Amino acid sequence: MPGARITSGDRVTLRSVEAEDVPFLQRASANDEIRYPLGSYLRNQEAMDVSAEDGTDRFLVCLDGEDAGPGQVDEDEVRRIGAVNAEEMHYRRPELGYWLIPEVHGQGYGKEAVGLVIDYVFRSYDKPAIGAGAFDHNDASRGLLESLGFTEEGRRRKFMFVDGEHRDMVQYGLLREEWEAD
Repeated sequence: MPGARITSGDRVTLRSVEAEDVPFLQRASANDEIRYPLGSYLRNQEAMDVSAEDGTDRFLVCLDGEDAGPGQVDEDEVRRIGAVNAEEMHYRRPELGYWLIPEVHGQGYGKEAVGLVIDYVFRSYDKPAIGAGAFDHNDASRGLLESLGFTEEGRRRKFMFVDGEHRDMVQYGLLREEWEAD
């Protein structure tokens, strides 16, 4: 069963990631349409750590049915569509990572989910800014960040070998006061 509801927007709900969500997360991470834009490597279910002990706050992005309550819900009341992570929460400036299953790309769910996590981070932690990175070839991710007010702060050239090429990582940042001004 998906975990407890953390927060909800108009269309998506963020729930805690539980051990029962690992098969969904692992299958998604093996999907080429998700793995290549993110630069992810293949992992089996045993290699996927969903504990909160590593300074990462993890959120399962869901479409909840009308009967889905705030606590534990029935499996058929919730549709998992992606994940958003906020890493380095206790160490330095948090960094966001996010993805959605390909079937829901382009429908605005990503912008809503990432926006909810930004709200959560600034409400829950005394951090002056949030960062995120997107590969230079991932126009959808870069557009999402820019639409939420992130500013390009730099570029890590030939950062990683992804889908047969060395790719640049574009670094973005969003200051607390910029987010709160909107």
